[in-house]
Amino acid sequence: MKRAAVRVGVVFIEGTNCEEESVAYFRHLGAQAEKVHLKQLTGDVPPELRRDLDDYDILMIPGGFAAGDYVRAGTIFAARMRSRLSKPLTEFVKAGKPIFGVCNGFQVLVEAGLLPALGGIMTDQPEAGLATNDSSQYECRPSRPKLEKRGSCGFTRGLKHGQVVTFISAHAEGKFLLPRNREKRMLKELRDNDQIVFRFVDDRGTYAGYPWNPSGTTHNIAALCNRDGNVFGVQPHPERCFFRHLHPDWTRREGGDPVYGDGKGIFESVLRYVEKRF
Repeated sequence: MKRAAVRVGVVFIEGTNCEEESVAYFRHLGAQAEKVHLKQLTGDVPPELRRDLDDYDILMIPGGFAAGDYVRAGTIFAARMRSRLSKPLTEFVKAGKPIFGVCNGFQVLVEAGLLPALGGIMTDQPEAGLATNDSSQYECRPSRPKLEKRGSCGFTRGLKHGQVVTFISAHAEGKFLLPRNREKRMLKELRDNDQIVFRFVDDRGTYAGYPWNPSGTTHNIAALCNRDGNVFGVQPHPERCFFRHLHPDWTRREGGDPVYGDGKGIFESVLRYVEKRF
């Protein structure tokens, strides 16, 4: 598939954010992209506004505080998706098409059972959760995720194993948790399946606690994917470091790309994945 033919749907509801930037960055890289309200996918709009999941090659759920993050972060958004779109979402993933969740979008994917997906493509109940940060407050700071994944993830193919990038954490509920009675077994399974994509490190590349790990997340996990690598959730925002001038140290850092920041690699990788696969 040629880049110009790749279609991206950035799904939003009340309370989401960064959808405009995400659409703009996909377009900047040569793909077709549009914002699509969840109601357009569920058919709760006039016929001329309706969309189908099959209209898209990539689905993105952006950050924010969807539906006010009531109940738990991402729960209401995920419940709306599950109640009306479970079958088409399952088929979307089975077809190898990528789903990309950032921050609140990561929370939505976990609540929907699409991540970590140890029990299938979309589990009946969430297998994990995103809890309140250990600091008990909203954390907004530059973060340093280190690429852990060795195998094929559609969102990191342009990065090198062990590479440390700068993304921006901006969340109050970013602490990834597994059931206490199954945590060790599930962590082992995630490692064995090569599903842990990024982990937080400090300025020396060492796994560290707060503030380098802004939430206290289990095993310093910053991002996960499913077993096939086409469903990806990342807690810090790559789109907020798409251009170099968006990096907090852009005037001090020497070398590197003079135009683009670390976040561009995620967008570029998933577009290349679709180009080669379809």
